[in-house]
Amino acid sequence: MPYYENVFIARQDISATQVDSLADAFTATIEGLGGKVAKREYWGLRNLAYKVKKNRKGHYVLLNLDAPAEAVHEMERLMRINEDILRYLTIRVDELEEGPSAMVQGRGGREERHRRGDRGSSPRFGDDDAVDADAPAAEVEVSGDVIEGDAR
Repeated sequence: MPYYENVFIARQDISATQVDSLADAFTATIEGLGGKVAKREYWGLRNLAYKVKKNRKGHYVLLNLDAPAEAVHEMERLMRINEDILRYLTIRVDELEEGPSAMVQGRGGREERHRRGDRGSSPRFGDDDAVDADAPAAEVEVSGDVIEGDAR
């Protein structure tokens, strides 16, 4: 059977448990028509790039599917009918990813950015190029005039 990845966005007004029950309903549809859901990830309530049906946020869910095309079409039909689904996208892939998706892996990186601490010296300048702040400014001659400038 072909492999698919489906991501849907549910309204911000519903709870996470309601989003989970929506995903359960779509999983039941796929399994009822001879497919299986290999992986299901809840990505959380995230900001949208622009308003969609008066919503600024949405609950994101990823489904990795191993299902026949008829099952995917039926699931998409149910998503179009459901008023809690803002958007969905299903793509066919050659193989399904193992382990957590990039969205789940990216959560740790955001926290690390804020806790970097001391970055050390800049890689662009070596210790030879260091400028002493207490040193007097260098004089630069430009077309016969002497201009005081900073040695940096």
